[in-house]
Amino acid sequence: MRADDPVQTPVPEVEVTVLLPCLNEAETLAGCIRKAQGSLAELGVKGEVLVSDNGSTDGSQQIARELGARVIHAPVRGYGGALIAGIEAAAGRYVIMADSDDSYDLAHLGAFVAELRKGRDVVMGNRFKGRIQPGAMPFLHRWLGNPVLSWLGRRLFGLRHVGDFHCGIRGFNRDRVQALDLCMPGMEFASEFVVRAALAGYDISEVPTTLYPDGRSRPPHLRTWRDGWRHLRFLLVLAPQKALITPGVVTALLGLIGTLALTFGPVRVGRVQFDLNTMVYCCLALIVGAQLVLLGGFAEMYGRHERIIEHARLARWAKVLRLETCAAVGLMLMLVGLVGTIGAFTRWGSVDFGQLTNARDTVRLVLPSATLIAVGGLCVFSGLLGSLMTLRGIATPRVAVTVPGQREPTDDVPVVLADGKV
Repeated sequence: MRADDPVQTPVPEVEVTVLLPCLNEAETLAGCIRKAQGSLAELGVKGEVLVSDNGSTDGSQQIARELGARVIHAPVRGYGGALIAGIEAAAGRYVIMADSDDSYDLAHLGAFVAELRKGRDVVMGNRFKGRIQPGAMPFLHRWLGNPVLSWLGRRLFGLRHVGDFHCGIRGFNRDRVQALDLCMPGMEFASEFVVRAALAGYDISEVPTTLYPDGRSRPPHLRTWRDGWRHLRFLLVLAPQKALITPGVVTALLGLIGTLALTFGPVRVGRVQFDLNTMVYCCLALIVGAQLVLLGGFAEMYGRHERIIEHARLARWAKVLRLETCAAVGLMLMLVGLVGTIGAFTRWGSVDFGQLTNARDTVRLVLPSATLIAVGGLCVFSGLLGSLMTLRGIATPRVAVTVPGQREPTDDVPVVLADGKV
């Protein structure tokens, strides 16, 4: 077993673990460790500094050990991979995580410890309520990236008390966070952490913190556009109700109202007249809206089954998106669309399938009929997919089988008897 293996026995009776993810941070790691150790000593807290190393090649591990920090090896590369391994190996009841680039105020951890002792599940740092030193945060991060992503997080997940969604220094109850089964290996771990805690109903608070310019001579690991997109994508994926279902319902309703109104002729609003061109886009909105609602339902089902998100609506969506329900709704819509199509075909036949004298009226019938057939088809095939997603098999009994010529049994495989039984 390696000396820095994450499964080594942790130090007993530790209240606070200061967790530092590390990848080639030899320039700044020593300062971070000394500040954290000094703060713990000043507070009289029984604590440890744990460095979760992600494969450093600059001697960071040796620096940490010489200063009395505990070092583990994080086998999964990435910011999240290092933190997940560190949380698993932490000895403390509480964990305070921070970057190893000396950008956070590890010399003053008292506010985090005080909030955690009050019973908070998660304590977030807030750089905007504290101080951001000149040069500490790039312009785009300060005025666009962080404000927009924090606002979106509050809107999607009701995090009214979290003003700095991506602050890198956070404290938390180790057992409570472990229960979330966090799994994102990259930078989006920061978003997963807060979102999963919010969805689980955890008690989250904030404390002001100071951000300093990092002490490294090399560029940071963070990539503005790539990692910003990964955070945005993760937020949207974890909020299917607000990102897909609600916009889908609104789009479909607007499309339906417009289609129905224009089926009976042009609609004039003031000096503006809406006619067939508008009707085409209304039909498109109806199809797109229906698709968004169905995709949102699938997203909730998948997220719940994979334990990514927790929603009480799973049972409702499982009933709505089963094959029988979707097939009944879909076939009914297709039947109505088929009736309209037959009516249009009959009009065309009345002129021996030649040039219609009033083609515009026929188009008003063809467009909604074709749209109903399309939406009906979506419903039917969505029912197939929904039924597939709710299928659950049973585990097959397995026994060890020894293959002739081998001393040791092979991997367990199912044994099928002559009558077909296992």
